[in-house]
Amino acid sequence: MLLTEADSRTIDHVVELLRPDRRLLFITGAGLSADSGLPTYRGVGGLYGDDRLTRHGDAIEEVLSGSMMCRNPEVTWEYLIELERTCRGAAPNRAHEVIAAMEDGFAAVWTLTQNVDGLHRRAGSRQVIDIHGDLHVLICTRCDYREEVEDFTHLDVLPLCPRCDAIVRPDVVLFGEELPVEKLALLERELGRGFDLVISVGTSSVFPYIASPVFRAHRAGVPTVEINPGFSEVSEVVDHRMTAGAALVLGTLWDRYLARTGHG
Repeated sequence: MLLTEADSRTIDHVVELLRPDRRLLFITGAGLSADSGLPTYRGVGGLYGDDRLTRHGDAIEEVLSGSMMCRNPEVTWEYLIELERTCRGAAPNRAHEVIAAMEDGFAAVWTLTQNVDGLHRRAGSRQVIDIHGDLHVLICTRCDYREEVEDFTHLDVLPLCPRCDAIVRPDVVLFGEELPVEKLALLERELGRGFDLVISVGTSSVFPYIASPVFRAHRAGVPTVEINPGFSEVSEVVDHRMTAGAALVLGTLWDRYLARTGHG
């Protein structure tokens, strides 16, 4: 894919907004991981279209819900394994790498992500608020056992805790569950400190906590950017919008910034 002239001009405008003393917030969704070969999920379960039921006859939101995990954990685990399989072997792409590299070039760079693939941290980002959790972190439903795994290939169909024999589950927010309080508090703390640029990448922004930082920045007169081939809940309020893929746009933006600052 090539950049359109409009996207190229917009990238130049955004480069002019970048200064080493500025605080940046990236808000990322499944579109950012698309260049790593991952499907753009509809929520956690985007392997399924809006009108498609799972082979159990339930909507994906039901089988990947907290209530199903409590009621029939073997059903939820069947689809968690399927979800993990789509992520297996994926590596961070240029977009992840650029965001990670930018952490060392500005006053602060935070990433609020809906993605559960863990690719931001694998790319080297440290200041990540993975609001929906990480599929590769397993926790016990009874004790404090916690383990990070490379993939699910070694797991039983219904994994049990090696300490207490209770069921383990990924440390992710399933449908119907509350967001983690500590991560919401961290997000609110950083929003309170303020950002100088807010960049939404590859997300439809349907969740209020994902769209809200963009709307807050817009009301405060803080520049906002969207990188998204389609329209989202924030498309009409952002100051700068690009429709090419995240890896292409962020890679080009970073190269031009480094060239402008003499680091290219």
